[in-house]
Order: sequence, then C-alpha cells, then structure tokens
Amino acid sequence: MCLEPYRATSSPASAEGRPYTIILNAGGIPAFAMNRFLARSIGCKIRTTVAIVAATALPFSQAMAARHALLAWRAPAKPAHAAVRPDVVKFRARAQAILGASQAGRSFWGVLVADRDTGETLYALNPDHFFTPASNAKLITTALALAILGPDYRFRTALESQSPLGADGRLAGDLILAGGGDPDLSNRVFPYAGKSEREGPPEKVLAELADAAVARGLREVDGAIVADDSLFPYDPYPAGWSVGDLFFDYGAPVSALDFNDNIVSVTIFPGARAGVAPNVATKPTAAADGIAREIVTGPSGEAPDLAVVRQPGSNFLLLRGIVPAGHAPVKIDLAMIAPARTAALALRQLLEARGVRAHGDIQVRHAPPPHTTASSEPVIAADLAPPAPDPVILAEHSSPPLLESVGLANKISQNLHAELFLRAVGRKKMGVGSSAAGLALERQFMQSAGIADQDVALSDGSGLSRDDLVTPRAVVSLLLYAARQPWGRQFRSTLPIAGVDGTLEDRLRHTPAAGRIEAKTGATDHVRALSGYATTLRGEHLVFAMFRNNDALHGVEATAPLDALATAMIETLGPAPKHGKNR
Repeated sequence: MCLEPYRATSSPASAEGRPYTIILNAGGIPAFAMNRFLARSIGCKIRTTVAIVAATALPFSQAMAARHALLAWRAPAKPAHAAVRPDVVKFRARAQAILGASQAGRSFWGVLVADRDTGETLYALNPDHFFTPASNAKLITTALALAILGPDYRFRTALESQSPLGADGRLAGDLILAGGGDPDLSNRVFPYAGKSEREGPPEKVLAELADAAVARGLREVDGAIVADDSLFPYDPYPAGWSVGDLFFDYGAPVSALDFNDNIVSVTIFPGARAGVAPNVATKPTAAADGIAREIVTGPSGEAPDLAVVRQPGSNFLLLRGIVPAGHAPVKIDLAMIAPARTAALALRQLLEARGVRAHGDIQVRHAPPPHTTASSEPVIAADLAPPAPDPVILAEHSSPPLLESVGLANKISQNLHAELFLRAVGRKKMGVGSSAAGLALERQFMQSAGIADQDVALSDGSGLSRDDLVTPRAVVSLLLYAARQPWGRQFRSTLPIAGVDGTLEDRLRHTPAAGRIEAKTGATDHVRALSGYATTLRGEHLVFAMFRNNDALHGVEATAPLDALATAMIETLGPAPKHGKNR
C-alpha cells in the first residue's frame, strides 16, 4: 500500500488538465503560406523539389493522399542585411533580461513570437526543440475537434431497451443507459460566462431522463439497469498519466458514459469534539460507497491532515486522516473510479424515487480494449457480430453545442473533456472511438496545417501525459492555421483572456496585457506553458508560444517569467506610429 499525501484546505485548487475542406497545393503547403513560399523561394536553394499548381479545394482524405511531400511551414525571416525593427530589438533586450534572471535561467526555455497577419518571426528561442506542453496540448485537440466535428456537433445520451414497453408500464427486459461520450452529464450551466457555474444537483441530467421515461409510461423494470459505455473501447487512462494523477479530479477516468465530470466531491464535517466521528457527504450521493474512509475528529486549533491512499480491492481509494473540532468543513474533489456504474446506480435511485420498481441488478457493458500496432496506429477490426435491432428509445438527452464544451475545456483546462473530444473524432472518422484513432487523425490534421510530423508527439488529448512533446514552431503554426479557418474566430473565443477569465483570470491583472491576450495555459510538475494570440498596444496582432521546462518552482514564482515576457511583448512590439498630417 502506497501513501500519497494530500493537504486539503477548505477550497483546494485542482491541477492545471465534420468532414471539412482544406486548401492545399501539390507540395503539401497550406494555401495561405504559398504566396510567402513563392516570394522567398525564387533564386534560393531548397531541399525538396515541388510542382507548384493552383490551389485546389480537396476533402481531407483526398488532400492527404495527394501530397507529394510535406514541407513544414517556416515563418519568413528577414534577409540578413535587413535592418531589425527597433521594437523587436527592445523586446529582445527585455526577454534576455527576464530569461537571464537567476531562477528563470536554470530552466529550459522555448519561445516563438510571430506576426499573425504576415507570419514574420519577431523573436525565436529554441523554436525547433521539443518541450512538454502540459495543457497546451488542448490547443491541438480542440482545434481538431472543431475542424472534424464542427462547432454545432452534439453528443447524445439515451435511455433505451431491446424490449418494448408494455401498456401497463412494465419493461420486460433491461433498461439501458447508453453513453454517447457527452462530457457534460452534470448540472453545469452553459454557456460559460466567466465562471464555471453549476445549478441544481449533479444528477440533474439523469433526473431529466428519468422524468421523461416516467412520462412515457415506465412503471416497472424486470431486467437490470445497464450502464453501456461501449461506444468507445475500454481504455480509461491514457498512456503517460502518472499513478498519482488518478486520485484527483484532473485525472478522472475516461468513459463513453461520464457523470459529473467523473468527479466525487467529498465534504467532511468535523464532530463536536475530539474523538467523535465526523459526518461525510458525497456528491453525487451514488458515489458514497466508492471511497473508503478512516477519518476522525481531532483536537481543535490544529490544521486538517488528510491523505489519499490507493489500495487493492473494489474501493480503490481510502481517504484517511484528522479534521480538528470546530474547523470549517473540508472539501476534496476526487476521481470517480467507476463512472458508468455510478451513473447506473444514480439512475436507479432516481427511478425508485419516482415510483418505478427495478427488480434487476446494476450491470456495466464495456467494449473490449482498443487494438493498436507496435507503432501505436489503431487497428480497425471488422465487426462480425450481426447488427442489433434498433432499440426502443424511452428518453434522450442532447448536449450543448460542441463549441460551448470546447470553451469550457480551454477556459478552465478540463482534462476529461479534451480526452472525450479526441475519442469522438476517432469514432466519427474511423469508426473507432479510441485515443489511438484520434491521435492518428490528429497527425493527419497537423500535417494538413503544414506542420511536420516530427514536430509533434502526443499520447493523449489533454496534455496530462508526461510523454507529450511539441515544438514552439508547431504550436505557432497551428495557431496561424486556425486563425484562417471558418471556425478560427470561434476557436479564439474559447481561450482564457488575460486578467479576465478562466485560468488567466488572476494573472496579468493590472498590466497592459490584461484583456489583450487570449491564450491557453499549461502546468504540470516542472512545466509551465502559455500559447495563443495577442494584440499589442501599438495594434500589432501576434501569435506566440512560450514553454518553460525543467522548472523546480511552483505557483506564482513559476509563472512570473512567462507573464513578464507576455507583458513585454504587449508593451514593446508593433511598428512605431506614423507621424504627419492625416489624409
């Protein structure tokens, strides 16, 4: 048994976790980059010979098949003899001072800043080296989801059965809760408006399904209550996730049937005096039996001392420790170990509260684990089973549009949402809702954006995996590409705004950068990242990627140099204002 200490507070913070057309030319360069490529290639030696043809609109699969070679986009650089802009010189000096400070200088840095309108590189530091991106990986996953699924895509969850509902309200077979990969089977309020708000109990959507089934006439279930998450292969934990991640909300398991973000909120109310057992409440209530507890009330005046222990058996998590008498209730968010089963149990409780008798037990229907090749490519196995007859639909729920869910994922850095987007893309395009299928499509997507396959190596959709690697150039290239897509403005709207909302709400406040940066943050152990879009005080539109790896600092000390770079970027970059008479 291994002890993983967790110091709880009254309000702990969690860790930072459709078919479309692409314009390509025969050389594999996105059309928006072609003019720059031509203008700078005449008279220059290039390593690859390409046939230049008129840009053509092709479906994604045809465009990929038609590529003769992949030339990764490289932002145009000024000729060696060209004068460097004074504002760029000033920014370089400030960047050197920031990155040369004693603590910042011990980390490994990668920075790339470019003009969003022209693609011109303004500043580069290790732009082609690999860095662990942390949650900056969500930039790639959410752009992929918007490109493949579309901003208006909706997930579907159903209450169904293979047996007809009798006139007397009796269902002779099983009642099936069929998951459709919806990340928001919860009480979350949409659209996101600066804060992640919740309204009502976490069982809100399940209660609506139960009400609809009762309104349809359901009174009795002879069979089992079945939680069916077989839409995706059973693979709850992506490669590269740490064992320590699996306890807490940011490491919740992935399932096609997700409930309350697959999170259990545990609130501990200390007893009146030392030695008295505290009261423990869980939300959702159906998850109460999934966590073992050994908690006592301690002497007043002390700090809470709680730990999460992983142990063998059905109760994987053991919460143990002391909460002092007279202390405020202590709240901890933990991962829901068996979300599909918990959802089925909650549904049964809701049905029984509405007078529906359920005679069978709780069952869970998983799909087999995914099959991959030695190189992690998905194996698409032929489905030899005869198709099941269409089920009887007793109730159905549709999610908010994908764009709203993407907005939440990027604003608050929600890991589970990103993992579900990746699997939904795989299911949509390859018929297999596995992470391997999603990652294979992601690689094709990045190549179509002009990014070399060797510049990105991801193992998950959220960035929680320690195996993930990207280059600053790849991220900037993606942001440039996304800005030119029909969904580009919507994509930008999903990013946190400096000093305003999301994971940037409390950063860069009261600085010139407040309200001028839309960017995704990233943070895991020894990693900090910030990448996105910016508009400087002089009106220049920028894209940027900043990575800090091998960093031993925490909290504000870890993010301060990135924020200083961002502020310097806003204050210094941009052509000098023109003087003279207005015309």
